[in-house]
Order: sequence, then structure tokens, then C-alpha cells
Amino acid sequence: MTSLRAKLRYRFDNLMSRGLISLIGLLSLVTLIFVIAMTIVVIATSSYPVSGESLGEMLWFSLMHALDPGTVVGAEGNTYRAIMLVTTFGGLVFLAGLIGIVSGAFDAKVQSLQKGRSKVLESGHTLILGWNSRIYTLIREISVANLSEGRSTIVVLAPGDKVENEDAIRERVGKIGKTNVVVRSGDPMSLSDLEIANHSGARSVIILADDETTNPDLVTMKTALALVNNPNRKDKKYHIVAEIKQPENLERAQLVSSSEVKWILAGDVMSRVMVQTSRQSGLSQIFLDLLDFDGDEIYFTKKPELVGKTYLEAQHHFSNSSLIGVRLDGMVELNPAGKTKLTDGHELIVIAPDDSDIQTSDVFKIETKAIVPKRKGAAAKERILILGQNENLQTIVSELSEYVATGSSATILSVSDAPALKAGPKLKLDFITGDPTSRSVLDQVDVPGYDHIMVLADRELASEEADALTLVTLLQLRAIAKDAGKSFNIVTEMLDDKNRELAESTEADDFIVSDQLIGLMMAQISENPALAEVFGYLFSSSGSELYLRPAEWYVKPGEMVDMHTLIEAASKRGETAVGYRKIVLESSQQNNYGVALNPEKVRRFKLEAGDKVIVLAVD
Repeated sequence: MTSLRAKLRYRFDNLMSRGLISLIGLLSLVTLIFVIAMTIVVIATSSYPVSGESLGEMLWFSLMHALDPGTVVGAEGNTYRAIMLVTTFGGLVFLAGLIGIVSGAFDAKVQSLQKGRSKVLESGHTLILGWNSRIYTLIREISVANLSEGRSTIVVLAPGDKVENEDAIRERVGKIGKTNVVVRSGDPMSLSDLEIANHSGARSVIILADDETTNPDLVTMKTALALVNNPNRKDKKYHIVAEIKQPENLERAQLVSSSEVKWILAGDVMSRVMVQTSRQSGLSQIFLDLLDFDGDEIYFTKKPELVGKTYLEAQHHFSNSSLIGVRLDGMVELNPAGKTKLTDGHELIVIAPDDSDIQTSDVFKIETKAIVPKRKGAAAKERILILGQNENLQTIVSELSEYVATGSSATILSVSDAPALKAGPKLKLDFITGDPTSRSVLDQVDVPGYDHIMVLADRELASEEADALTLVTLLQLRAIAKDAGKSFNIVTEMLDDKNRELAESTEADDFIVSDQLIGLMMAQISENPALAEVFGYLFSSSGSELYLRPAEWYVKPGEMVDMHTLIEAASKRGETAVGYRKIVLESSQQNNYGVALNPEKVRRFKLEAGDKVIVLAVD
């Protein structure tokens, strides 16, 4: 049978575990009982210095002695002083206990807030679930996109310490204008943790792949499932952008929700971009210009005044934007035929400085005398050198097979063993085992004899170590180029954007920063889901793509022209002109490496031999 003492101890333990209010109430009750007891002692000893005083007054003065140690100084009579001294000491004990309880509760509350477990009350925010190195690019770009919208909020829900995550964002992102970043600590796959981030109030959700797990795609899919199948989900459709790493998981991921989730196959996109950029110096800068929120971006617009006009005519009527395609019934087509008639149902896809500044004009003039007859260079065999390997190598080889002329070859130099690769019939593969960071090894493969060079990051290593090896390889290539007296078309894959500045120089190299590009693309799609189809079209090997083609194919060298003339010349070749590149500025970072994307239509300029015209075209 349970003893009385055990029962009292059990009840006391339960009372103590109920929290701050219960503890304060218990301490107050004990203090009151103690004060009453001391008052009874005063009455029993008849030691109160004022005769005939009421019981209430005696209780009040006993309470004051308990709460204020200085009150005992004014007591009269030795017995009364002794009793009040005991009362004061007791009061000190109880007061110290009260201060300790309140201080402990305050510290516990601060620690709780630092853990990031309080619910987010924001709405209309961008919610980022998960954490990897792309988060810094996402926060930076989304904050830039929101500059024109006043105050905005980005909520991050990720595992780990909230304070450490906030410090990392503050250090890597810097000032972000009026955007407020709210960090919460939790598991994005947990339904209760998603409630903390107010997922139902978010206008868009971005799910980042977990680089710390062995199968990040399963984590991403489960996170998306926790959103779309959440019992507390919102009535409207979610706008979710999620990152998938393995191509074989894409079909499984699309089972979650094809209408609410835009899946980004990061490795596949990066491989396509690297292949396209490796064959055309300067293309990476154009991609960066299109993907970031500084300068020009891709927008959708409707212009009733252009209904009934052809696609070519509509190109001329945009004064500060470049028309690159149309969307009809959700289907995107870039660089349609120039004779395509625009209807009420067509949305126009344009490159513009801002969606609020897309203007049309009827004022233009075409310098027809400067346009040259249609010409095209013959496809030539290519030699490609790939230094290093990672999980994207097969996709890169497959993409190269779609572009190169018959008889082309690709040599892979890597310290790892030769992987099983499959190339198309036009491309011959060779594999050499060696260290790409070694000058002697590079000299043996005759680097100057290759048309294009790609340097791949070793993704099995930490990003800092992988980028360090990439930098050493790049330095060796530049030294070889200097000794050979020629420039190389080099595409360098780097994992961390902060290392890009170390790699940049006055050389006309192209740099693909993987985390940055994927982060930029996800940020763009989070702001406008329709861009997923545009980017999928743009970075695919089928359909129209961006090319930098010799200016002499379009206009006479040395002639003063404007973009209207280039648009007309490109249209004769079934292409859409969107800008140009001056070769004399290809090493000038201040001049965007010579790239002029979406220049003002009426601004006149002169293109010389070696300059390029930026077009959307089918190869």
C-alpha cells in the first residue's frame, strides 16, 4: 500500500512539473502562510509596538518585513524585532526563490526562441525547406526580386541550430534590403514542423536536396508529399519547386503531384548547360544574365495592340524588350516561325528589364543595305577534352553526341577508373588515367590540340577541396595557354560561388558555378512557375537554343546598325536575335565580357569581324 509520504511526494512532483505559474503560486502560498504564522507569533507574544492595532495592519507590516529587509530597522521592542528579523530572513529565502524561478523561466524562454520552434505568423511568404549551399543564392535572388514589392518575407525551415543558420545566412548573403528572413529549426518531412513554418500561408515553396543523406531524392519526395497530402493543407494549389538529383527518380517524383510541383533535375540541367557553353565562349554569361534578378529576365506579357501581327512584326514593336517566343494553352514555343500570327490567346515571352516596364513602339528603321545574304559555316569535326569526372559525365557525353559533327572525339582524363559510358555514333570516346592537376600529365595529352575543354568538379569530395583541385587544374591550363600563345575555350564547373572570384581573371574563360545556376533557376521558377517550361525548352538539345554566331553571317562588318537590323537579318535565317557580343571586350568584367543582351532597339552600334550575334536558333 502506498504511504502518505509517497502520495504527497508524487503530488508535489506533479505540481512542480506544471510550469512557471504553478511554481509562483506555490511559493506565494508558502510565503503567505509564513507571514500569517509570524503575525500569530506577534499576537501571541503581545510584542506589537502599537496597542489596539487591527489584525489586517499587523499582517500588512509582517508582509512588508518579509518583502523589504530594510523595514526591520524601524521595529521597536526586542521581542518584536527578533520576530521581524526571522520574518525578514524567511522573506529573503522566499524572494530569492521567486527571483530564481522567474529568471530560470526567462532563460528557458530565450533558449526556446533560439531553437526556432515558435510558429510563423507571416503569410504570402516564400518558404524554403531544407538546407544546402544553394540557399544563399536563393535568399539573395528572391530578395532582389522583391525589391519593388516593399517588405517581404522568406521563411527557412531546416534541421540544425537556428542561431548558427542565421549567422551563416548573415555572413554569406549580406544585406538583402527590405526582405525579412525568418529561420525555424525543424524537420521539413514532419507535419507538425511544417505547421511551424505556416506552409499553408506561403505563396511559393522551395525544397532543397539534403546533401548530407545517402539518398536525398527520397527526402525531397517525402517532403513534397508532406505538403500536398497534409491534412491541414490549403484549398488552393501549392506552388512548389523541388530539386531532384538522380534522373531515375524523376518519374517516381512526378507521382507525388505533377500539377503542384515543378521538379528540377539539377545534374541534367547542369550537364546540358556545360555542353552548350563549352562549344560557345561567352554563353555562360548570357545564361547568368537571364537567370539572375539583376538586369534583364524572362517575362510573360500580353499586348492587345500586337494581336494580328506576325511574330517578326511583333519583335520590331518592342522598344526595350526582346520577344523570344510565345505560349498558347500552356505550351511554350521559342523562336517560332516569323510568319506566325499572334492571337488573343497568345502570351508573349520577352526578355525585359522589368515586367512593369515592357513597352511597345511603332518607331523603327531597318538598314536593309547592311544585311548580308544568308550563309552558314560547314559543320567541322571537334576535339573535346574533359578533365575529371562525376555523376553527370554520362549526361554530358550524351549531350555532346547530339551537337558534334560526325568524326568528333572526346578525351576524358581522370584519376579515377574509366566508367562505363555510352556515346552516340558521331562521337568517339577515349579515356586516359592521370591527374588533371599535373602539368606533365597535361603536356602528354597535348592540350592545345583540343577545340573545347571542360573541367568537372569531383562531387565526392567536400566543396572546398573539390574547388581547390579545380582551381589548380585551371591555373595549369592557363599556364599552358600562355606558353602556347593561344587562348582556350574552357568551361569550369565549381561547386561554391564564393570560389568563383578566385578563379576569375582577365582570361576569356567561361565559369559554370553549379550551385549558383541551379539556385538562380529555382528562384526564378519560384517567382513564376511558367518559367519551368521555358528553361526546359531553352536548355534542351532539341528545339531552339541560344547561340553566338559570327556577326558577318548577318550584317556587313563595320556598318552602323541597330537591333532592328539584326532582328531582320536573323529572321531571314529562321532565327531570333536578342543581342550581340563585342570580341574586344571579351575580357572586360566591367563591360559584361562584351555581352549586350537585350540592348535598346534604336541604339546604333558597329559590329566587326570576330564579333558575335546572340540568337535563338535550331542548329
